[in-house]
Amino acid sequence: MLVKMIIISVVSMGGIGAVLALFLAFADKKFKVEEDPKVEEIAGILPGSNCGGCGYPGCRALAEILAKGEAPPNVCVAGGNAIAVKLAAAMGVAVLDHKRNVAVVLCKGGHAEAERRGIYKGEMTCTASQITGGDKACTYGCLGYGECVDACKYDAMAMDSNGLPVVFYDKCVGCGACAKACPRNIIEMHPEEDKLFVYCRSRDKGAYAKKVCSVACIACGLCVKDCSVPGAIALNNNLAVIDYAKAPQNDESTKRCPTKCILFGLEEKVTKRGFEASVRKSA
Repeated sequence: MLVKMIIISVVSMGGIGAVLALFLAFADKKFKVEEDPKVEEIAGILPGSNCGGCGYPGCRALAEILAKGEAPPNVCVAGGNAIAVKLAAAMGVAVLDHKRNVAVVLCKGGHAEAERRGIYKGEMTCTASQITGGDKACTYGCLGYGECVDACKYDAMAMDSNGLPVVFYDKCVGCGACAKACPRNIIEMHPEEDKLFVYCRSRDKGAYAKKVCSVACIACGLCVKDCSVPGAIALNNNLAVIDYAKAPQNDESTKRCPTKCILFGLEEKVTKRGFEASVRKSA
């Protein structure tokens, strides 16, 4: 009797399994989504870093958009011109010029320049320290805990000995991950032809700004006066602001700045090899 029950159970389970297998095979065939071969081709061209610099959640999502012709071939900021050319060929469209963007950290108030208002003992992240305002007396400057560096997937950033993030001009692909990670919005993405920057984000009045940071913009207006194009640099909320549609990309506006917070041509001088060499030299 027991043997008979075991045989019946085995046969029943086998039958159920066979029926389910047939159902799954039918469902797989019935509901199978045909993959566009162009999506596969484009996905194979993209770098696969999923950095989000294109504005889409990942390379696969971008491949689907590109296959539909709903984005230009130069949309992949991480790939640069080489990837743009390959994507254009795969899409059957004309090659567009790829304009490289680079990240710029608009603060020079590190340990040596910025006054401290206390000692921060919370979680050592920029996001956490921003909740309490950080330990710097300037509430606009870099918090210094390197979330931007952690967000970079291309080894294009590092923290220097002065507690500030450094962007390697020769490595930055312009994905914008570091800018998104900064809770104080002091990192901006700029076309590489932009070379004139105000390295300060303080809206404090001049006397106080200078008191808490030796390289702060004090809104003296000398850069505004020295700029050859009217309106190219203006004072807005105690801060010099550059209009890149108008501003000449030269050093004419930097020469009389008393705190040296407006500088020209600094970014392109910072390379990964040069930074690492300076670290080894100081060690």
